[in-house]
Amino acid sequence: MDDRLYSITEVAQAFGVRVSALRYYEERGLLTPTRRRARVRYYDRAALRSLALLRLWHHDGAMSLDDTATLMAGPDPADWRDTLLRRTDDLDQQITRLQKAKDALDHFLDCTSDNPAECPVIDDILNRRIDQALRDSSPPG
Repeated sequence: MDDRLYSITEVAQAFGVRVSALRYYEERGLLTPTRRRARVRYYDRAALRSLALLRLWHHDGAMSLDDTATLMAGPDPADWRDTLLRRTDDLDQQITRLQKAKDALDHFLDCTSDNPAECPVIDDILNRRIDQALRDSSPPG
């Protein structure tokens, strides 16, 4: 078993984060140093595992720190499942918006017009959006 302790500076360098981020995680209750000597925080392998888990959810899972805190807080399956379901729904919506954006940009690249603002397909879309905006903003009556 690895009993070595790693200073906050070593941990920050190893994980590619700032020391201030590690301190912030501690303030939020997401990371606890194993020991302090003078003003220096030290972390053991278990603390590094917590940090790796935090980074997995926060960075790789693109989750907020609040949602990450919910997942790290404990074993209540309802809370963490609801949190994950809500986040996956959010990601699905983002993916849909991003796919629409990519499709629009791909169309601009493939359009026969030399000026994307004058593309006949885009012109039709813009006219429909203008008409819809005017309908939505017109006073009833």
